[in-house]
Amino acid sequence: MATTTSGRLPDRRDALIIAAAAVAVNLIGAVGVPFTATGSAWFAALELPGFYPPSWAFGVVWPTLYALLGTAAAIVYFAGRDGAASAGRVRTALALFGVQLAVNVAWSPVFWGLERPGLGLVVLVALLPLVVATIALFDRIDRRAAALLVPYLAWVCFATALNYGIWALN
Repeated sequence: MATTTSGRLPDRRDALIIAAAAVAVNLIGAVGVPFTATGSAWFAALELPGFYPPSWAFGVVWPTLYALLGTAAAIVYFAGRDGAASAGRVRTALALFGVQLAVNVAWSPVFWGLERPGLGLVVLVALLPLVVATIALFDRIDRRAAALLVPYLAWVCFATALNYGIWALN
C-alpha cells in the first residue's frame, strides 16, 4: 500500500481528499462538455485524420486522466501538509497546476464553440509546456505525483496531433 509523504499509511481523511480532488478536477474538466458537439453539422463536415479515435474513447480517457490529475494534486497537497515540501514550493506547483487546467478547459469552447481548429491548436501548443512544467514541479515534490501526470501529457500530445490533423485537412 502506498504511503503519504510523511511515511504513514493514508487514512480515511486522506482517501476522502484524494476522492474529492479527483471529483473536483473532473467537474472542472466537464465545463467544456456543453461545447462539444460531435453531432453538429460543422463537425460532420470536417475531414478527420485516419487516427481519429471512436467518440466513446474520449468519454473514457478524459475522466480517467482528470482523476489521475486530481490524485496527483492531492499528493502534492499532502507533501505540503506533512512538511515533506515547503509551503511555497507546493503553492507554486498547485498554482501552475491550476493554470494548466484552465488552459485545458479553454480548448473546448475555442475548438467547438468558436469552431476554430487553428485557434484550438494554439491553445494546445500553449498547454504542452505548462503540463511539462507542472510535471517538473510535481517531480521536485513527489515523484508519484509527477508520474500520474505522464499519461495526461501523452494524451495532450496525441490531442495536439489530432487537432493539427483536423486543422491541416480542413
